[in-house]
Amino acid sequence: MTTVYTGYPARGARAKLRALGAPMAVVGGLGVCCAVVWIGDPTTPGGFLPVCPTKALLGIDCPGCGGMRMAYSVMHGDIPAALHYNAVSFVIVLLFVWSIIAWTVGRLRGRPVNSWLHWRWTPLAFSVVFVVWFIVRNLPFAPFTALRV
Repeated sequence: MTTVYTGYPARGARAKLRALGAPMAVVGGLGVCCAVVWIGDPTTPGGFLPVCPTKALLGIDCPGCGGMRMAYSVMHGDIPAALHYNAVSFVIVLLFVWSIIAWTVGRLRGRPVNSWLHWRWTPLAFSVVFVVWFIVRNLPFAPFTALRV
């Protein structure tokens, strides 16, 4: 088995295809997930897509609640609705796109590309945002009740 980050750029069609194989598989899997969300239309109640277990069992919004509706809105170009359903997940999707691009470029270059995932404060910042978003969107008074979905 060869190392992905050899220090040398991928040269030739075979090396480029090998470098692009894993990112293409991830993007293909995401495409399938997007197709299921598109067909399932989570903005319409009673569909075949599952309800958030936290919301169903505990009656509170978890940090990911509204994520499928956010994705559905993004796919339809309705950014205000996407931000309403889950603004933090929208930002995470943008960061994830950045990560996939950096990963793909790194595989083609033969060396890692620095992205937000490599910053030492990323886990702490992500954890703080996660916890604060969980608390804030469940506060029982205005204006925080508008964050519930």
